[in-house]
Amino acid sequence: MKKYKIVIFISLGIAISFAVQNFFNEQAIANNIEENILDTIDSQQAYPDFVDAANEAIKSVVHIKSKYTSNEVYRYFDPFYGQRYYQQPKENIASGSGVITSKDGYIITNKHVINNAQEIEVILHDKRAYTATIIGEDPKSDLALLKIDEDNLNFLKFYNSNNLKVGEWVLAVGNPYNLNSTVTAGIISAKSRKINILNDGGIEAFIQTDAAINSGNSGGALVNTNGELIGINTAIQSKTGSFTGYGFAIPSNMVKKIIDDLKKYGEVKRAYIGIYIADINTQIKNQLQLESLEGVLISKVLENSAAEKSGLKDFDVIRQINDMKVNSTSELHEIIIQFNPGDQIKCRIQRKNQTKEIIIKLQS
Repeated sequence: MKKYKIVIFISLGIAISFAVQNFFNEQAIANNIEENILDTIDSQQAYPDFVDAANEAIKSVVHIKSKYTSNEVYRYFDPFYGQRYYQQPKENIASGSGVITSKDGYIITNKHVINNAQEIEVILHDKRAYTATIIGEDPKSDLALLKIDEDNLNFLKFYNSNNLKVGEWVLAVGNPYNLNSTVTAGIISAKSRKINILNDGGIEAFIQTDAAINSGNSGGALVNTNGELIGINTAIQSKTGSFTGYGFAIPSNMVKKIIDDLKKYGEVKRAYIGIYIADINTQIKNQLQLESLEGVLISKVLENSAAEKSGLKDFDVIRQINDMKVNSTSELHEIIIQFNPGDQIKCRIQRKNQTKEIIIKLQS
């Protein structure tokens, strides 16, 4: 009887041992699976997938060839009069990019891409070629609107550029050096950048990106990871003429307002507050005894302007427009250009030690 008990206890011990070992093995397998899943998630978060966004953008970005004539001066030797000169017209072709913004063939590009063009050829991603007509141009933003006679085209949807954040992934799509449908990736490096490349009161509030942009990218698309249009690539900052890490794009909200006006009126209807403004630095802060460096200073309110009629005064500090913080003159320009004459905006200002909210009806 004792022998049977011993055998039973030994069997139970072996069974328990196997059960415990099996339990720990299952736990180890479960932990490994969990770790693999977490590693996969971390990997996906660290390396975003640009494939869908790139595919969407490529189909909606076009190659633009602008043909124009210039007078070339040639020299020749006359046996009676010596060196002589004559002029002869020469056909030139400038190359750039454009973005289809509607299925019926409206295309946005930079004005400098089509400067003095006598003929504009648009080549789609699938190699179809069209002659484009100019609907309108806006020198102050360096934008132009073209139209081709086609329907059911792929086009990019606009994203609200007011919601962009520094550090977001972006793709630049265009035709640098005539290399069709080139895609480069980077991040938003800064917002509302002013780089002083537009004259005659040009409005600059560029998105800065480190996605590679080169000659030929002008007029192309800057898109987010969902393939939505967030800007029109316009300029680079470089001593060599090639990309050195600084590219600039016009924000999509500004682009949308301008092309909508060019479609309707053939020109841009701009709204104005009627003020001179300045960025606040330490010297201005101390001189005017301001509370902080935040906001934009109104250095002068113009007579009979929207600002004067609303009650704004010299040396008021604008802090917010419609709940959007304003901390530079370029940010203020970027916001105001999105509105039309007659629109009302809510302006939060600092006047000495008081915070006020003022409603302004914008004028043309």
